Amino acid sequence: MAPRRQSRCPGCSWATGVCLLVASLVPGLWAQTVLVNDTVSGFIGTDVVLHCSFTNPLPSVKITQVTWQKATNGSKQNVAIYNPAMGVSILSPYKDRVTFRNPSFKDGTIQLSRLELEDEGVYICEFATFPTGNRESQLNLTVLAKPTNRMEGTTRPLIARSGKTEKIPVATCMSSNGKPPSTVTWDTKLKGEAEFQEIKNSNGTITVISRYRLVPSREAHRQQLMCVVNYQLDRFTDSMTLNVQYEPEVTIEGFDGNWFLNRKDVKLTCKSDANPPATTYQWRLLNGSLPENVEVQNNTLFFKGPVSYSLAGTYICEATNTIGTRSGLVEVNVTDKPLPQGAPGGIIGILGGVIAAALIIGVAITVFIIYRRQQKSRTETDNDLIDLPPSHKPVPPPKRKQEMKSHLTAEDIQVVHLDNMKQEEEIQKLPLQTPYYDMAASESSPYSDKLNSGTKDYDVHYAELDTSALASSPSPRSSIQAGGDLVEYATIQPNLR
Repeated sequence: MAPRRQSRCPGCSWATGVCLLVASLVPGLWAQTVLVNDTVSGFIGTDVVLHCSFTNPLPSVKITQVTWQKATNGSKQNVAIYNPAMGVSILSPYKDRVTFRNPSFKDGTIQLSRLELEDEGVYICEFATFPTGNRESQLNLTVLAKPTNRMEGTTRPLIARSGKTEKIPVATCMSSNGKPPSTVTWDTKLKGEAEFQEIKNSNGTITVISRYRLVPSREAHRQQLMCVVNYQLDRFTDSMTLNVQYEPEVTIEGFDGNWFLNRKDVKLTCKSDANPPATTYQWRLLNGSLPENVEVQNNTLFFKGPVSYSLAGTYICEATNTIGTRSGLVEVNVTDKPLPQGAPGGIIGILGGVIAAALIIGVAITVFIIYRRQQKSRTETDNDLIDLPPSHKPVPPPKRKQEMKSHLTAEDIQVVHLDNMKQEEEIQKLPLQTPYYDMAASESSPYSDKLNSGTKDYDVHYAELDTSALASSPSPRSSIQAGGDLVEYATIQPNLR
């Protein structure tokens, strides 16, 4: 009998069985899911809830334990455990701050109370099952720190001095222990600049400090400076009013330019703009001493009695505060008689402006009306010229006299007989008019029709006729005695071409 061939793969039957078992369980493996929140955040001192649930459609799969862990430096640290046989177990340092909300084989949600910055990190929710093994998902916990904000002014006195250009800090705005860091800005009309600084604290928070710098000046006094801090959806504002000290700025009031002889009750007052206010005032007269009839009362000079020429001169007032001393002056002159008092300058200016505006408007309206009338007149004239018949059109300009004479021949001369001397006198009284013949407007006649029927041109010829020749010519009506005057006649002669 031939020997039995040994199998070359003695473990193949066992491997095949395992593969079949795994293949039978593959649909269940894909269906088992651990559901958690991707990201959870909360402020220090508040409570957060870490949700975790398990989907298990296979009744043959058993859940043995639910575990929460925190990933720390590549390793896992147990936080809380739920075991049906052993109950709930909370490990340090979460023992008094973590609780299962409703522990079961489907729900592993926990609550973390009184958040600390050290709680931030990655948390893993794990379900232990049999026989399929462990299933897990992870979430990120972010711990936020709401900053403490404040604004304060400098304790250093702000003093404006001429010629000084150094910028010094006048206010500081601070947002301390924030996570993430705040945004600090300034809202002001001051012409300064801001500098910023971020400090990372050991606990992971960040402190933002901003200082506002400027050159102290008189214009900066009593100006408002506002600090604005934006953190997440919160907005913090605080403001202060600058107190800048400066030496006096002096002006003298009282002289109105109309101090005349014998005027009474005149005075000069020294005004000063200073911080702190001026405490002392000193009066003096340039190139001389104050008049005898002057009474000094702090910042005012009272002149007793009527005004005289002795009061004229340049008066100087010096004002002093703790910052320094400044002076102002006024030139006083005395006139013989009072100056004419007119209307106040402001009223005169207003009246002048109103009158000027009225004149401008009136001129504009007048020009507009004249222009419209001219346009209307031109339009009507053009319409009339278009609508008039040819006989009423304007007379064309006559030809020059030399040209008119050049066309005159002996055959063109016609004799006109005047009836009597009376008609001659009436004719002489009439003004000479240039004869005008409108070929187009003449009434139709056989002769005109004949002329118009052709293509020939006709000219109007003029000639000067000596009336002395007419006197000797026989006339069927009467004879006319003429003095040899020249009379201009016109005839129409065909121009044969």
